[in-house]
Amino acid sequence: MNKRTRIKFCGFTREEDVKAAVEAGTDAIGVIFFSKSRRAVGIEQARILRAAVPAFVDLVALFVNAEPDYVQEVIDTVSPDILQFHGNEQPFECERYGRRYMKAFRVGGPGMETRDEVLAACRRYNSAAAWLFDSYSEGYGGSGEGFDLSLLGGVINAADARPVVLAGGLSADNVASQMRKLRPYAVDVASGIEDEPGIKSASKMKAFFQAVSAADNEAG
Repeated sequence: MNKRTRIKFCGFTREEDVKAAVEAGTDAIGVIFFSKSRRAVGIEQARILRAAVPAFVDLVALFVNAEPDYVQEVIDTVSPDILQFHGNEQPFECERYGRRYMKAFRVGGPGMETRDEVLAACRRYNSAAAWLFDSYSEGYGGSGEGFDLSLLGGVINAADARPVVLAGGLSADNVASQMRKLRPYAVDVASGIEDEPGIKSASKMKAFFQAVSAADNEAG
């Protein structure tokens, strides 16, 4: 049986784009609660997006160094399936809500410049449902830039590694080649499926899904 790589489309701002993503075949919809992001949404808009997400598709709420009260308000109002912490949150700050969470790591940044450093940073979050790897940027993701996959060598070979989610500069044109190098549990894309920040392209989402499926079939 072929391994199926899970797919998360991230950075939604419009209900119609959520519906197109579900039609394209995504496993998860990412909504960003970070005011400095070009794809940020407020709680009321997130409630509208949440209503468009059907059963068996997860809604992921992304935070960057958010205040605990705000995270809890999002949990209470939007009911995300998974929390994603993309900033400098400590393990206890990710665990305090009693919810499944992913921890994102900005590979190539300070303290994440060697294989050993990356693995050591990840192991502090052994309670995470997944470890997500993105490129380092001042804007905390969504830059469209990739990173050196060899820095994940320690993670891939670690017996105690959590499921690996690959992000950072992915598109329909390059996701297959990146998957061949890493064989991640899941891939995460934002800018690579957009016409402009926060405005998704139905055709790009379909092409991305097809590229991932083709890579899975090839590996199988």
